[in-house]
Amino acid sequence: MEANRQLWDDRVDVHHRSEFYDVAGFREGRSTLGPIELEELGDVAGGGLLHLQCHFGLDTLSLARRGARVTGVDFSEPAVALARTLAADLDIEARFVHSNVYDLTRVLHEQFDVVFTSHGVLTWLPDLPEWARVVARFLRPGGTFVIVDGHPMAQCCEEVDGRLEVRWSLFDKNPAELVTRTTYACDEVLPDARPNFQWTRPVSDMVSALIDAGLRIQRLRELPFDNWRRFPSMTRDEDGWWRMPGDPVPLLVACRAVKPL
Repeated sequence: MEANRQLWDDRVDVHHRSEFYDVAGFREGRSTLGPIELEELGDVAGGGLLHLQCHFGLDTLSLARRGARVTGVDFSEPAVALARTLAADLDIEARFVHSNVYDLTRVLHEQFDVVFTSHGVLTWLPDLPEWARVVARFLRPGGTFVIVDGHPMAQCCEEVDGRLEVRWSLFDKNPAELVTRTTYACDEVLPDARPNFQWTRPVSDMVSALIDAGLRIQRLRELPFDNWRRFPSMTRDEDGWWRMPGDPVPLLVACRAVKPL
């Protein structure tokens, strides 16, 4: 995870400047939450909400603007520092904690009404059962967990000459080792080429981990669109989502679970 953390440290300033994140628009009141996240979360006003892998906190702060009492967590110290700066600049009440998911129980001890995580999260985590146990640990009885993430099937594919080809196995337990100086958010090149490690697993691994941790699945959806241009032939639909011609594979997965009373 140290190599991955260094990559995300490098991305903070680049993402802060990018049109993709549109921090200027956020400062003027734009919400970064999409309709899928809002539908799954429901009314968060007045509740305690823990946002795991929050990056530099735009979604966390958007949830605070909707009335949630938010705590954002990220393993990148520059990301947490920027999140705190934005919260202070905009006078938004929010707490940000510097920690990776697996060590969070060492620094945070309360429970929350909602635990939330979204968009590009599970691929960076080596141990899904332990991740699910952390989620369950921080949910109060009756609390809700929501995840909206890239679909692992899409992560196994690459577009070649306008067609999707499966290039990586969904069932390989070993991480893919990549070296990159690029980012999904813009064309700006990162200062260093960083090795990073990503895991791809079937959706059933996530669902089973949550069930084994004691949560009850309320809803699971596989969706044919994404919030970024994953493949070159994707175009934006009238709702602003990026889609492939013919919707050949799911691009997002959304899951809501509850911790029984």
